[in-house]
Amino acid sequence: MSSTINPGALVDLSETTPSMFPPEPGPGAPRNFAAAISKNILASLVRVMVVSLVALVLPAYLTHHLPVTTYAAWILILEMGAYISYLDLGVQTAVSKFVAEYDANQDHHGAGQHASAGLVLMLLAGILGVVLTCVLAWQVPRLFSAMPANLYRDVRISVLLIGFSLSFGLVCAAYSAVFLGLQHYWIPMTITIANRVSFAVVIIVIVALHGNLAVMGAAVASINVVSGLTQIVAWHKRASHIPISVRLLKLRVFKSVARFCTLQSVWTIAMLCITGLDITIVGHYDYPNTAYYSIAALPTTFVLMMMSSLLGPIMPASSAMSTQRSPAEMGSFLVKVTRYSTLVLLLTGLPLIVYGFPLLGLWVGSAYASHTIQYLRILVLANIIRNLCAPYATMITATNQQGAATVAAISEAAVNLGGSIYLAAHFGAVGVAFATLLGAFVSVLLHFAISMHYTFRTVAISRAGLFFKGLMQPAIIVVPSIVIMLFFASPTHIGLVPVLGWAGSTILLAWFAGLKVQERNNLMSIVRKRLVLQTASG
Repeated sequence: MSSTINPGALVDLSETTPSMFPPEPGPGAPRNFAAAISKNILASLVRVMVVSLVALVLPAYLTHHLPVTTYAAWILILEMGAYISYLDLGVQTAVSKFVAEYDANQDHHGAGQHASAGLVLMLLAGILGVVLTCVLAWQVPRLFSAMPANLYRDVRISVLLIGFSLSFGLVCAAYSAVFLGLQHYWIPMTITIANRVSFAVVIIVIVALHGNLAVMGAAVASINVVSGLTQIVAWHKRASHIPISVRLLKLRVFKSVARFCTLQSVWTIAMLCITGLDITIVGHYDYPNTAYYSIAALPTTFVLMMMSSLLGPIMPASSAMSTQRSPAEMGSFLVKVTRYSTLVLLLTGLPLIVYGFPLLGLWVGSAYASHTIQYLRILVLANIIRNLCAPYATMITATNQQGAATVAAISEAAVNLGGSIYLAAHFGAVGVAFATLLGAFVSVLLHFAISMHYTFRTVAISRAGLFFKGLMQPAIIVVPSIVIMLFFASPTHIGLVPVLGWAGSTILLAWFAGLKVQERNNLMSIVRKRLVLQTASG
């Protein structure tokens, strides 16, 4: 289950009303609980900023220093390696959920038993990852018949090395999930940041020295292994009071964690079909446009990371608050989170839709921009739509109700995957983008029509209220963008006056239509406090 946001992005969590955040189970005060969530969100946002910076710098360099066919091959290597990560099948989510619940009751042994069950599941996933890696490497020529034959050897070596390292990383991720459950986000986020920065620096150096794809793959694999070992060391030093060992495995606990992951795995597999196979399908049916499609997919990945980081801390928080709050209060909380998330989605996505071409030109050059812009606009719109229900998906997962939303997940996955294959065979890369858009509409429609009906006892929400207050109220900020697109059909450059008018009107609408009076006052209070502190320290 990916994507999400937290109100902390827009308001001061330490000063919110009791209805907005639940008290932490036990004797802790709501203020401390909100402050903990705020700190975790900050950690997640820092990670997103660093990862996004890498995602901006690295493609900009590689697209200017690698042939299009070689860059496409490198993207497909990373894409196939990423499939190993999907074998997590919700284990990290399960570990963080159970650790959060048991730690809230000061039951460290119980938390350790569930984390140990997660470790065993990750060991099995790692073994499966090794097998999958070998199969993918073997099938490279058949999967990408249009790829230049001289690249096959290096691609196969890179797929093997990266795939094996990520399989090892799956096992290590069980230790990192403990920190998520304890809501100590800074530790795993710091490891992730170090991984991405090292990845970017090493790849740039290798390309500058004219190294081949095999050398690039070996370097990435080494970084992945070091990151995995660092997670284990961090757990030993900072979280070993939550014991993790195969010897702690209990069949009853293992079944409980596996049962949770069974439902969660449906979502994981659905996410693979929705967002994980697109580039590979383009590579199979339309290899010449693979590099361009991958560039279009990167900004949408940024939107997904932003939402995932903002909503990530909601998972353990919602697990805790479900034991303290009524379904009606959970529903009220969902409306607020959805309103904030819609604002963030639109504020991050609209600039890419309206001024995507000049931004792409500045980033990867006009040649790439001219090929990429049509894919970019479709994919950004699709990801905005499909993430409108991300807060809801996160909350029902945290409260162990994700089974009710399985129909929506499976349906979107089927429409996306089936549509992508069919449309790619007939229309190439653009067909894959339109299939993603179609799947997004199906997902939101089914969540409102089916899922929310079956989860009403846990999250009591008026679907009309959620639609109008959570989605349509903040959606008013699209008006300036529609005006720009209608009267300046396809802006090919960034004019100062139109941009200032568009940005100013969009921000004003977000401020007055997207936030309530009390929320605006809270935000202004934060700004004033920060200014006073800076003035005093200066």
